Amino acid sequence: MGTLDGTVALITGASSGIGEAAAEALAERGAAVALAARRGDRLNELAKRIEAGGGQALVIEADITDREQAEGVVQKTVEELGRLDTLVNNAGMMLLGPVVGAPVEEWERMVSINVMGLLYCAHAALPHLLAAAESDPRRVADMVNISSVAGRVARSGSGVYNATKHGVGAFSEALRQEVTGRYVRISLVEPGAVATELAGHNRPEIRETIQQRFEDVERLQAPDIADTIAYIVTRPRHMAINEMLIRPTQQLG
Repeated sequence: MGTLDGTVALITGASSGIGEAAAEALAERGAAVALAARRGDRLNELAKRIEAGGGQALVIEADITDREQAEGVVQKTVEELGRLDTLVNNAGMMLLGPVVGAPVEEWERMVSINVMGLLYCAHAALPHLLAAAESDPRRVADMVNISSVAGRVARSGSGVYNATKHGVGAFSEALRQEVTGRYVRISLVEPGAVATELAGHNRPEIRETIQQRFEDVERLQAPDIADTIAYIVTRPRHMAINEMLIRPTQQLG
């Protein structure tokens, strides 16, 4: 028996990286998983692997920066899988560079997914999480919001990314205070450097800067963060992990 048997988890940004690894980790522990992202082909491949391992997976191709689509992701999860016990707000984007002369379109893209997409999903999911926390099998529910070291420490060259992730942290703590008495746990995960596609969305000169900064650091891998997420959501009902900061051992800041 897995510790998440009989529960349902929704993971956004599940087509790669931390989201993909988190979906596999939660499925291994018995949760039925809803996989949300824009790249349906990648989601289908992931679903096949989960199902081959005996798990249950639902593919939902959607862009959560659109409020109707984000709400639809939650609605379809509950309609198809019956409930919602865990939301992993993982979808995000990291576009770095100086504020002076920056392409404002990059800021808009980051705010749309890192902040508004997360808020849309959180708002739509909360009634279902509150209901799950009142019912068997676990009588507790979880929202895990993926932030970053950048949500704690502001750095030159990361200004707007810092702003989005600090915002996620502030929202998470305020929401935690609002619903923790009803056994909906709100957890913030703040990874340092992780070997994923995240940095690859940057302009070439920015990618080079990132590479130079971490060239001597053994980066974390997506399953490292997925293991952390699984740890958080499998704690007993009386125990809440509010915040976890995870850096590679060699990363200084």
